[in-house]
Amino acid sequence: MDPNSVKSTLSNLAFENVMAAAARDYKKEMLAQEKAQSSTSVNQEVDLDELMDHPELEKLHADRITALKKEAEKREALKRQGHGEYREISEGDFLGEVTGSEKVVCHFYHKEFYRCK
Repeated sequence: MDPNSVKSTLSNLAFENVMAAAARDYKKEMLAQEKAQSSTSVNQEVDLDELMDHPELEKLHADRITALKKEAEKREALKRQGHGEYREISEGDFLGEVTGSEKVVCHFYHKEFYRCK
């Protein structure tokens, strides 16, 4: 074996080991940087004051308040019509009471029937 070729082979092997180690170190550095960037992007604080003054959020809030007010007015109007009450009405008043509302719950009974007592 030629001593120069052995020296050249050993030199090449050493150079390959150094390059492989450098590649591993570079890969570790890149993974560490990506991890650091992802953790900082997750931990970024959101300015809540800026969000609260956002025009779209204000519009959604105003729309929701309007809808809630409309729903409360509807509930009050139905209550004034007698909704939510349990009362006994006579046969003569039945049609007037029932046709005045969109939805009605009726319980028909007869005083002389055993099951209705």
